[in-house]
Amino acid sequence: MFIAMNHFKVAEGRGGEFEDIWKQRETYLQEVPGFVRFALLRGDEPGEYISHSTWESREAFLGWAQSEAFRKAHGDAMPEGIVEGHPRAKFFEAVLWEEASSGTRA
Repeated sequence: MFIAMNHFKVAEGRGGEFEDIWKQRETYLQEVPGFVRFALLRGDEPGEYISHSTWESREAFLGWAQSEAFRKAHGDAMPEGIVEGHPRAKFFEAVLWEEASSGTRA
């Protein structure tokens, strides 16, 4: 498993607008080989958000990042003033994971 996260700092009072943009956008993730799941996370701190995607492998994520689907999904810019600064990307290889539905642990 490979996890990709982008950390966002959203301007005060614009969290609802930020969330609505994410809810309404087309992601094209379902058509990408190796995609597992996506979540947009809202933190406890005001304006703290993380986009969290899980992939079968780093190679699957890199395939997405270099794909036409990625370009389409990221074609519309976020309206000015919603996000403060640039998102900070973080990447992780899973060394252990456990799933409730199957009891699988790897």
